[in-house]
Amino acid sequence: MRKRMGALLAVALAGTALTVVATRAEAAGGFDFTRPEVVATGLEVPWGVAFLPDGSALVAERMRARIMQVRPGAAPVQVATVPNVSPVGEGGLLGLAVSPTYAQDNLVYAYYTSATDNRIVRFTLANPQNQQVLVSGIPRGSIHDAGRLAFGPDGMLYASTGDAGQSANAQNVQSLGGKILRMRPDGSVPPDNPFPGSLVYSLGHRNVQGLAWDAQGQLWATEFGQNTWDEINLIVAGGNYGWPTVEGRGNNPNFRDPLVVWTTAESSPSGLAQANNTLFAGALRGTRLWLIPLTGNGNVGTPTVELQGAFGRLRTVMVGPDGYLWVTTSNRDGRGVPAASDDRVIRFPPSVGGPSPSVSPTTSSPSPSPSGSTVPGTCSVQYELNQWDTGFTANVTVTNRGPALNGWALNWTFPGNQQVTNAWNTELTQSGQAVTARNAAWNASLPTNGTVTFGFQATYSGSNGRPTDFRLGSAACTAS
Repeated sequence: MRKRMGALLAVALAGTALTVVATRAEAAGGFDFTRPEVVATGLEVPWGVAFLPDGSALVAERMRARIMQVRPGAAPVQVATVPNVSPVGEGGLLGLAVSPTYAQDNLVYAYYTSATDNRIVRFTLANPQNQQVLVSGIPRGSIHDAGRLAFGPDGMLYASTGDAGQSANAQNVQSLGGKILRMRPDGSVPPDNPFPGSLVYSLGHRNVQGLAWDAQGQLWATEFGQNTWDEINLIVAGGNYGWPTVEGRGNNPNFRDPLVVWTTAESSPSGLAQANNTLFAGALRGTRLWLIPLTGNGNVGTPTVELQGAFGRLRTVMVGPDGYLWVTTSNRDGRGVPAASDDRVIRFPPSVGGPSPSVSPTTSSPSPSPSGSTVPGTCSVQYELNQWDTGFTANVTVTNRGPALNGWALNWTFPGNQQVTNAWNTELTQSGQAVTARNAAWNASLPTNGTVTFGFQATYSGSNGRPTDFRLGSAACTAS
């Protein structure tokens, strides 16, 4: 590796390797894995990660039941200790999620192991003792407690549960173990869940610890095998993924086969993220990051490897609001060989279209004037809509085709009575049908051909037509 990097550097100094370096980075899913930035050190088994609207990360320490606030350029700060956590075996304080309407309700969601079960609760950081229990009775064990939490593009909260060492739980629809659960933010059952009156979204799982959605809104999950095959599955409502009857591909019409399998020695996959039509899966026993290209229609390309052995056991993988890929190590969990600085939170910059890794996501950058700046050239906008009866969420990806910007504003017009109620990764204002989304402090940099992604939640009645007249400053944008 050193010889390879030295050769690349030598060519770069000769003025001809910029394309080579960029091509290598772009091939690695759009992130530059040669430029790691250590964001935090000295943590103990960081498990769940969730981002606040200011761009900082909340990180759950599994054994200590602490929630740490982490941001580049600053030491981690303890912001809460979650009571009632029983850290036995693989259990403890596990998944975290931040409310999609955090600016209004300040709610944080947590999945943890108690003395009697695994449960999902929500609370404010200012008062974690005042917990609202959303789901209780999830089987607990010294192994296979699962624990990942994530809000989906449909606004629902998803949770992965393990079989708790009792494999029969996975095929029992009445048990919450060995499942992926789907619920409203208040813990109630959505009416369109596949099993009426049940939180169960999919079953037949052994120990799912990674959840991620692709650009088409499809849900993907990592799963630990027993002795032979680890898996990545494309999750569908009501799908049965075979455990304990099948491990890996069984070609059994009663069960859904995984799209990717590895031996347990080369993977043991935990966290999962998606960006640039690529899945990023953190491997514990495999001590590497797996990159799985998505080729459309629920198909995958050939997986590749980054970071093999570089940081030890990799637990959680997230794409931050700063556009970086964030990864946590899990070397102090009793199964790794910790370095003096472990456990760590590390982030990797975008290979193109993102800020330099030396730029902190909390560093203020100039914002455009209220009227927007004059931007010659054009831009393109990808508008992805996820709709229900009276509301919707939208993810917006903007590509700047003009000169580089340090501060941007995207304007559009709603064709109906849509009213924005919440937004993330942007400062959004609305006046009637006219909407302006401005950069947040951490994503002001928008180079030529660079992209930025933000989202919002809104209500509507009647029809919900797509916005028209997208403009980046004064430059008209094409929309898709």
